[in-house]
Amino acid sequence: MAQFVSACQIDPGFLVALLGLARDRFTVEALAACGSTSSVLLERARQGAPSGYVLIADEQTAGRGRRGRGWLSSPSAGLTFSLLWRFSGGVTRLAGLSLAVGLAVARALERIGATGVGLKWPNDILLDGGKLGGILVELESVPAGMLAVIGIGLNLQMPPIGEEEFIHPPAALSQALSPLPERHRLLADLMIELAAVLDRFDAGGFAVLRAAWQQQHAWQNRPVRLLDGDRIDRQGICLGADEDGALLLQTANGIERCLSGDLSLRVA
Repeated sequence: MAQFVSACQIDPGFLVALLGLARDRFTVEALAACGSTSSVLLERARQGAPSGYVLIADEQTAGRGRRGRGWLSSPSAGLTFSLLWRFSGGVTRLAGLSLAVGLAVARALERIGATGVGLKWPNDILLDGGKLGGILVELESVPAGMLAVIGIGLNLQMPPIGEEEFIHPPAALSQALSPLPERHRLLADLMIELAAVLDRFDAGGFAVLRAAWQQQHAWQNRPVRLLDGDRIDRQGICLGADEDGALLLQTANGIERCLSGDLSLRVA
C-alpha cells in the first residue's frame, strides 16, 4: 500500500518510511482535527478503504471510549489513531480481539523501553496500575467477512484529573520514558507490532495469544469486582482470560466466565 495523505503534525511519508518491511501493509491518513478517528475511519471503510488503513488525528474532540465514555486528545497530551483491519469469517472468530490489540500495544511500549506496562480486561492499558490508555473495537459485517475499526488512545502527558480518573487513576507515558519517544517512531513501533499480532490472531484466534496476554495481565490472581454500571455484579479472584477472551472469575460458586462488565480492583 504505502499510500498517504496529511494535514497534521504527523508526516505520513516519514512514518511509512520507518515501518521497514511492514510499510506495504499500511495506508496512512493524517488529520489536524476530527470528532472521532474511529467514526471517520468507519466511513472510509464503508467506501472501500483497504485493510491496514490508519487514520491519525492531532486533535480529537469527540473520541469514544468504552460504554460511551469520551476521550479527548491534543498533540502534546496524547496519541490517538484508528486502524482498519479486515477479517474473513463471522463475528465469532473475533472474540478476544481487544485483548490481542492490548497485547500488541504493550509489546510495542516495552520495545521502546517502557517498564511497568500491564493489561486490564477487556481493553485498558495500564502503567504501574494507572490507566495509560484504552482500546475501542467496533465491528461491522461485510460481504467478504468482518471489518474491525480499532481505536487506540494513549496518554503522553498526565491528563486533567476528573471524576472518572479518581475511579481509574490516570497514567502517562512521560512517567515511564524521559524524554518521550518521537511521535513518528512511537507510531511506527505500534503499527509494526499490531500487524504482527493481528496476523497471528487472524490465523489462530485469541487462543494462540492467550499465554502471552496472561503474562501481561496486571490483575492476575487478585481480588476484583465485576461492575454492571454502578452495581457490583460479581466478585472474586481474577484468573485472566479464557481462550475466547472471556474473563475467568473464581467465585464462591466456582470458576465463572464473564463476557461483559467493568473490572474494579477490590480493596483487600
